[in-house]
Amino acid sequence: MKTPYDIQDRSFLFACRIVDFCKPLFGPPTVLRELSRQLIRAGTSVGANLEEAEAGQTKPDFRTKVAISRKEAREARYWLRLIAHAEPRLNIQAAPLIDEACQIVQILTAIKKSAETNDNRG
Repeated sequence: MKTPYDIQDRSFLFACRIVDFCKPLFGPPTVLRELSRQLIRAGTSVGANLEEAEAGQTKPDFRTKVAISRKEAREARYWLRLIAHAEPRLNIQAAPLIDEACQIVQILTAIKKSAETNDNRG
């Protein structure tokens, strides 16, 4: 599947992939279940905060929501790395999600910088 250009579409697709990745992890062992819960919260929050940013009432509100989205993407990357460490057989599945999280962080960093330097945007 081609990666969407729009960051909101891309973050939604990332959240869907996170959910699919975590579904089989909700059984035993307990450690993976707990890590998966954290990953789901962070991975799905990226897009939710971007949706809120799009509807931001003020420029500072937009900037804040984009910054939160970026923090959540970084957190999702952390949980993915930790899950891959806890269960090495998941390394192959986690790797593209970790890469996508890194790319989303880079995109959101650029959006945040642009919004901070350009008063006409965000």
